[in-house]
Amino acid sequence: MIGASDLRSFPSADGDLAYRDTGSGDLVVLLHSGFVDHRIWDDHVPALAERYRVIAPDTRGHGFSANATAPFRWADDLAALLHHLDAGPAVLVGLSMGGVIATDTLLEHPALVRAVVTAGAATGDFRHTDPWHRELQETLAGALAAGDVTTWLDAFLRLVPGPDRSADDIDPEILRRVREMALHTLSKHGPDEKDWLVRVTGSFDRVGEIRVPLLAVNGSLEPDELHAAAERLAGAVPGGRTATVDGTGHYSALERPDAFTRLLLDFLASL
Repeated sequence: MIGASDLRSFPSADGDLAYRDTGSGDLVVLLHSGFVDHRIWDDHVPALAERYRVIAPDTRGHGFSANATAPFRWADDLAALLHHLDAGPAVLVGLSMGGVIATDTLLEHPALVRAVVTAGAATGDFRHTDPWHRELQETLAGALAAGDVTTWLDAFLRLVPGPDRSADDIDPEILRRVREMALHTLSKHGPDEKDWLVRVTGSFDRVGEIRVPLLAVNGSLEPDELHAAAERLAGAVPGGRTATVDGTGHYSALERPDAFTRLLLDFLASL
């Protein structure tokens, strides 16, 4: 895995933001899911970097990036990084929270984006309504507010297998990696810390503005409502497409990295 010593940092207006930058060619930006960091892409970066310049940032408050001390938006942080590097337009590839950052950035800073891949995500408007996810979200929120790290981590790791599998169905190395990254991010925060994130709202109502290629990827074991949201998103974009990684849940990129990378490379080759 890549450690902090291998990272570069960007001095944003509110602390240093960390990112990995490797390879050369057209730019691909890999955006991680919530509570983890850029290391979630360690299995994908080598193959992508053979043909492309790959940037994998740590979102503010995650991994090795600074916490927020003032209001911020994910899309603005990413735009500031790309402007700082004089880089782009980029293909944005985002998993879960990262997928929301990708669509937010496309809507708010369209000149910086040439294509988008969302995985386990649609836009920031999507909310799970099924009982399993709702109960899990309540458990996570309660444990976070109470500073109960053990309960929070146990609940968070349930997202990897999802509602229809158990931890026994998952490669223990995947669970170890997710736990390590999540614990690192969680350790940066306290239960009384203010949430400075300003969310982009009304995003799905604006998808008609999207005029770049878009691929929405889901694990086959994701809930039907997320598959439907991905189909709706792709259907609203000229030439939008969907793809499925069989036998995987929310962390499709971790469960089957080779299959996920092939999807990415095929999509990138089509641009």
